[in-house]
Amino acid sequence: MTITSVKLAALLSGTLDADTGAAIEDILIPAGIAGSGPDTVTRAEFAVAMTVALHWGLLRRVPTGEAYAADCRAAGRKIMLDHGALRTISLPDGKPTGAIPAGVAAFTRILEPLGYAQADIYPLERLKMTGFAYCHQDAPDEIAQFFISELHVDRFDADFAAAAGRVFGTTADPLDDAARTALDGFARDGRVSLAVAQAAMPSIVGAFDRHHATPSLTDYEVLKGQSAEAAWIATEGNAFNHGTDRVEDVDAVADVQRALGRAMKDRVEVSGSGRVRQTAYRADWVERDFTGDAGEVLTLKVPGSFYEFIDRAKDPESGKLDLKFDSSNAQGIFKMTASLDA
Repeated sequence: MTITSVKLAALLSGTLDADTGAAIEDILIPAGIAGSGPDTVTRAEFAVAMTVALHWGLLRRVPTGEAYAADCRAAGRKIMLDHGALRTISLPDGKPTGAIPAGVAAFTRILEPLGYAQADIYPLERLKMTGFAYCHQDAPDEIAQFFISELHVDRFDADFAAAAGRVFGTTADPLDDAARTALDGFARDGRVSLAVAQAAMPSIVGAFDRHHATPSLTDYEVLKGQSAEAAWIATEGNAFNHGTDRVEDVDAVADVQRALGRAMKDRVEVSGSGRVRQTAYRADWVERDFTGDAGEVLTLKVPGSFYEFIDRAKDPESGKLDLKFDSSNAQGIFKMTASLDA
């Protein structure tokens, strides 16, 4: 017996409320995840439910992504969630980011108990960042990966570092006692009771969001002047930067989306191996608040999140699907939140 939509609905009932059924129906649920019965939740089951919730949250913030998902629903096609991406901050000298651990460690404390392991590290030198891929150990081909990028504040100048400290130093820790109890249980036993998992889900899903104070416009402009990625984190925090549908032919998908009038990246990014091909919508713009010099609230339009498409071929040596990423591809995709001319 595999994990069922009934089990997923039970896990998400206190997190997505009335949207639970629609969120589950969008996603191709892994067939290789064994069900654990009605009263127990394995780490793999929890990971699948968490990614369903995060994907649904992304669609609520990205109108072009929701339009694509609506097309898939109309065509009777499930989305194969390949990976979700988020951005983190690493302040100088390993200093914590407010009340949470620095950089990627803010999320390894969630992902590793749920069965994820670091698969690769990708230098993103042009962006002064490093990317870390986390793949699920129980069903790597089927459970969505996480691509977590870490921005290195110590590679920028003193003004940038001071602004980053003021903005990101206010970050609160979103994990509550229920989340910590569940993560401890998953790390120790690989499973917890349904009641423990249900109690933990809202806090764990909620961790993928912004948890620092409203930035000042002055600090935002300092960050933006040197790093579009830092500016994005200042307004969006650790929310999904993008979610990705694994498709059969990314070029064909891109052609259809352009024909529908949706703003797409101009080209498909191809990995060095030639086996991984990616493209994306341009980021949807969102309104975000800032504080002015006199403490007034200012609202501006800034780049939000976006939706991506990827196709993967098998590695001829292993015969397995190539689940790797590519530094050049990633840096090209990052431009979707940086400008309108990528």
